[in-house]
Amino acid sequence: MAKLQPGDEAPKFNVDGFNLDDYKGNIVVLYFYPKDNTPGCTLEAKDFADHKKYFDEFGAKILGVSKDTRKSHENFTEKCGLNFDLISDDQDLCEKYGIWVLKSMYGKSYMGISRATFLIDREGKIAFIWPSVKVNGHAEEVLNKIKELKL
Repeated sequence: MAKLQPGDEAPKFNVDGFNLDDYKGNIVVLYFYPKDNTPGCTLEAKDFADHKKYFDEFGAKILGVSKDTRKSHENFTEKCGLNFDLISDDQDLCEKYGIWVLKSMYGKSYMGISRATFLIDREGKIAFIWPSVKVNGHAEEVLNKIKELKL
């Protein structure tokens, strides 16, 4: 699959009870993260939760995606007080968005999720992509981009 670019139609999905078509008319913040309950992922999720009321003002829906199980997501949501939905992906969604990549840690290579965020406009097109997210301040960065692009 070719690398996604702003202006491309966002790849459709129907995963874990979530269908992109159900969000038509809304802005979608689709953020991919490696794993529930890890330090960076917890910080990122809480940051989005803390800013949710501002996303709501723009009609923006936040969806977090990882390969964790539905049960893990439920526990993570409860533990962190999250106020948005998490999608349990079987890898299909990660592959469609091109973020299932070869990674390495401590000299070992493995396949995993690259932390990335896709901003999808009300028509279902990709408005902006953060291909390599730095967790600190990311939610605010996404909000600023929504304002800048006047979505």
